[in-house]
Amino acid sequence: MNVDVTALPGIGVRKDFEARSGRRIGVVDHRDGSIDLIVSKLDDPDACAAQVPLTSDEAAVLANLLGAPQLVAQLREDHRDLPGITTRQLPIADDSPYDGRALGETAMRTRTKVSIVAVMRAGQLHPSPGPDFTFAADDLLVVVGTPDGLDAAAKILSHG
Repeated sequence: MNVDVTALPGIGVRKDFEARSGRRIGVVDHRDGSIDLIVSKLDDPDACAAQVPLTSDEAAVLANLLGAPQLVAQLREDHRDLPGITTRQLPIADDSPYDGRALGETAMRTRTKVSIVAVMRAGQLHPSPGPDFTFAADDLLVVVGTPDGLDAAAKILSHG
């Protein structure tokens, strides 16, 4: 899919793409650091039907909402021929005992036989995090393993 990047003199940069519906969906990165989510009118790709100003935190949450499910879907597709293996998203909640602690401290692989294959944080994907990767509240972990292992991993991340 092609993303069009258009300079907006004095304003910033528009980055958008054409959705299957024919509408253009994208963001305007303003020079002052603000961000707008934009959706074009169906009959005029240059006219804006909706514009939603987002804070950096809101943009990061939206990116996580959109990015993590796509990654999980791809991993599920990749593992569909492997019976008993599944992929799940597990959050690091504000009250998680692992907020601010390294992945290695979880001993996740040893305790559950699951693998943490990626972490989504503030709209950024961190693939294959190593044992020194430090978790933060609101991280979304992409984890691969058996259903029982994934259930155990969720309990560990919630309760230690």
